[in-house]
Amino acid sequence: MLEGLADLAKQHPGPHAEAPHEKGQRWWRVMCLTGLDYFSTLGYQPGIAALAAGLVSPLATIVLVVVTLLGALPVYRRVAQESPHGQGSIAMLERLLSFWQGKLFVLTLLGFAATDFMITITLSAADASAHLVENPHLHSALTGKQVMLTLIMIALLGAVFLKGFSEAIGLAVVLVAVYLSLNVVVVANGLWHVLKAPHVFSDWTHALTVEHGNAIAMIGVALIVFPKLALGLSGFETGVAVMPHIEGDPDDTEEKPTGRIRGARKLLTTAAAIMSVFLIATSFITTLLIPADQFKAGGQANGRALAYLAHEYLGSTFGSVYDLSTIAILWFAGASAMAGLLNLMPRYLPRYGMAPHWARAVRPTVIVLTLIAFLVTWIFDANVDAQGGAYATGVLVLISSAAIAVTIAAHKAGQRRWRTGFAVIAGVFLYTTAVNIAERPDGVKIGACFIAGIMLLSFLSRLKRAFELRVTDVVLDDVADRFVRDYTHRPLRLIANEPNSRDLAEYRDKIHQIRRDNDIPAEDDLVFVEVTVLDPSDFEAVLTVRGEVLHDRYRVLALESSSVPNALAALLLEVRDLTGQQPHIYFEWTEGNPFAQFLRFFLFGQGEIAPVTREVLREAEPDRSRRPAVHVG
Repeated sequence: MLEGLADLAKQHPGPHAEAPHEKGQRWWRVMCLTGLDYFSTLGYQPGIAALAAGLVSPLATIVLVVVTLLGALPVYRRVAQESPHGQGSIAMLERLLSFWQGKLFVLTLLGFAATDFMITITLSAADASAHLVENPHLHSALTGKQVMLTLIMIALLGAVFLKGFSEAIGLAVVLVAVYLSLNVVVVANGLWHVLKAPHVFSDWTHALTVEHGNAIAMIGVALIVFPKLALGLSGFETGVAVMPHIEGDPDDTEEKPTGRIRGARKLLTTAAAIMSVFLIATSFITTLLIPADQFKAGGQANGRALAYLAHEYLGSTFGSVYDLSTIAILWFAGASAMAGLLNLMPRYLPRYGMAPHWARAVRPTVIVLTLIAFLVTWIFDANVDAQGGAYATGVLVLISSAAIAVTIAAHKAGQRRWRTGFAVIAGVFLYTTAVNIAERPDGVKIGACFIAGIMLLSFLSRLKRAFELRVTDVVLDDVADRFVRDYTHRPLRLIANEPNSRDLAEYRDKIHQIRRDNDIPAEDDLVFVEVTVLDPSDFEAVLTVRGEVLHDRYRVLALESSSVPNALAALLLEVRDLTGQQPHIYFEWTEGNPFAQFLRFFLFGQGEIAPVTREVLREAEPDRSRRPAVHVG
């Protein structure tokens, strides 16, 4: 279970990971990775749209396409520019907020991202099983077994990752090419049947007029119902996530990957254009050619409208080939989502100290995610329509956060026109999200469960890891290094001091008190050590030590860190390793309730410093003979 597994702090080698020596691929090939998530929604999007919007589905889809091309596309082209290493809009917003509110905000967005990816897995598997069940050759044998088939597909997906998932852009290219080609055939055939029978179009327009009156009313209804079609926006976050795979220019650097950004913009634009054409065409032919009752639960077009047309108008053989292609791309979309989830969490949780130790291994994480997918499938009874609300909520929250992020970025860059445009787009997506939540609250409920689970596990993990060193490296400047190396033949004695006014009296009184309380001879040198807490919500960081001489007599080692005890412990161990001597550090007791002091330490990096420093040292150095000495007076 644990052999040969990647550490959580490293990226899992999946479709959204950046291989360390990868040269990159042409943007159109990488687009097929996005297509696994984006284009595969054609398997269920037309049916869900027809069920949600009825006769207005084609008009609502046109509104969705306008929002896609004039809203989501410009937003994510800017996200690609601002976050070219695949972190996406969450990383942009993380940079804008600090302290605990920033961490909580990121954890909330991670919860909605988890909803997006997890429902991608369960909904895609459910729709793939629906294509199996409704296939004429298998229908009688598989009727009533959709939940079992969905669980089997999810289990097989988990088994792939337990074995070790190796991404293959070549396979994604083949799957997307075949799937889109078959959809072109289905769409062309459907349009041909509409042209052959003009009454179909006239019947639809007549029904629209009877139901909604004039054209203005129809457009109004389309504007109101288009949020129900939000699944058609699902590929943009994935499009940014796959950016590290895109081949850049020879002179690209990590700081300015101009070629990669240009390729990502082509990817996003081309994928959006292809999907827009398919969305309009498929919603038009499915609404006109499929009886309305077939879209409902139990109907043959429920969750598989295009497959219904493939079987109905192109024959059982072609329909079965289409089913097989759809099942393959839907299942592989689940694999892409699983890899995306495994890549997303390590970008944030380890840096926050919020990754449980078992999550450092990929396989236990995969097992937990698979079990969660089982639970979601059971709750929704493998129903594609029922999961649409949760999926759309996750997608819309991420797109709304991206729109807000680029609005802020344009404001900071002084780009007033872009700021205004992005602000309008953000307003549209916030409205769409609010409408979707109001009409289908399941998405928020599922998202809230993921948020609560992530926060609970994260804070329990941080609590358990509170006494780790939390320092990745200790760097001493020249003065500090000289202070420390003066003590290679005698132990260094440090006084922990909370810097206040830093005047002469503060240091004189402090050194007098420490000598008196600990019976330190006057001939023994003492060096002050002071820690300034920056952002206590940070977990791991490089510890930089600066040496100073104050008032021409007192030597001070000044540190900046997120936690006082952990920084002091890291410094003491570094001094021991550099000098070969056991250092000593002297504290005063802190007044106050021990529990309140521990909360101060957990939340603000301060509190009762002496016992926590000793505990950090005890965990970091089990050998008492090599452990730095802690004295409290």
